[in-house]
Amino acid sequence: MMIVPTAKNAISPQNAEPHGAEENIFPDGQGDDARRVNNDPRTGKQSRQNNQPRRDRRDVHGWVILDKPIGMTSTHAVAVVKRLFQAKRAGHAGTLDPLASGGLPIALGEATKTVPFVMDGRKRYRFTVCWGEERDTDDTEGRIVRNSELRPAAEAISALLPRFTGLIEQIPPQYSAIKVQGERAYDLARDGETVELQPRPVEIHHLSLVEQADSSRSVFDAECGKGTYVRALARDMGRILGCFGHICALRRTLVGPFGESDMIPLEELEALCNRAASGEGSLADALLPVETALDDIPALAVTRADAARLHRGQAVLLRGRDAPNSSGTVYVTVAGRLLALAEIGNGELIPKRVFNLTGLTASPARNDESV
Repeated sequence: MMIVPTAKNAISPQNAEPHGAEENIFPDGQGDDARRVNNDPRTGKQSRQNNQPRRDRRDVHGWVILDKPIGMTSTHAVAVVKRLFQAKRAGHAGTLDPLASGGLPIALGEATKTVPFVMDGRKRYRFTVCWGEERDTDDTEGRIVRNSELRPAAEAISALLPRFTGLIEQIPPQYSAIKVQGERAYDLARDGETVELQPRPVEIHHLSLVEQADSSRSVFDAECGKGTYVRALARDMGRILGCFGHICALRRTLVGPFGESDMIPLEELEALCNRAASGEGSLADALLPVETALDDIPALAVTRADAARLHRGQAVLLRGRDAPNSSGTVYVTVAGRLLALAEIGNGELIPKRVFNLTGLTASPARNDESV
């Protein structure tokens, strides 16, 4: 056996984040948005949009990194991509607010088993704060609750940023998915209730002022870990500066191993799907391999005999001079193909999640790009 260390930008799994609303996986068909769109209240049955016949679903495995447009919910984005690929299973790795654009990693098929590794990765945002108004949602959709005629100088903003860098305590926005006695905070806020959300530790790896567009708007770049609310950053900076503020533009540029070069706009994805339907291309060209999400853990190559045992859910003894002396999580490959997620411990390789990649997967060219 041979340990193959992963090559690209290792990311410690404890350095992580959601942005704004919530960081749950929403398979297509779940959540309020999907229920409102798909259910016909007059019949109690699911309606088919545009009276189109139901198409057979198929096995599709891989990642689509959608460059989500402003105005689309993450749940709706998953539903659209799932429909375009006619995929059986889909989910996303970290909600992106409707008012935000940028990277929304969508997992298809067996890639859904690797979603936690993406959600635990760092996120990077480019965002604009509008000074002079604080809003109850901490973004442009909310009601103005405080205002000021003061406007901060760039020097005052830059001097403040170290206070928001590193490990900090942050109170989530009132309109967030934090649960309070079983209820989502945003549901309570919509009902007019004010809830006392407790501060939580979050980590801001990087925060910089990149542009002072004018006296009322500042553009920032932030790289942060799991649980960080960018809207709360704008709110808290505005309060300390005495001028108040809220997010008026937000774009996610990095999610775990996926950057802007991996993103595909919805229009481009739809065009690719149309070409593939007419035989002029392949949907595989839009997929990244399932294992792309596992960049920050080592890979372990095994023999076909050991692969057969692992595929049956049986542990494999690690012995001989090529046996790894490490422990922890690895992803297992056989003949260069992803087989399983496993744990090394007490001289054994114990399978935890086994992959069945029969069906449509990323094209060989995309596999080469991911190495």
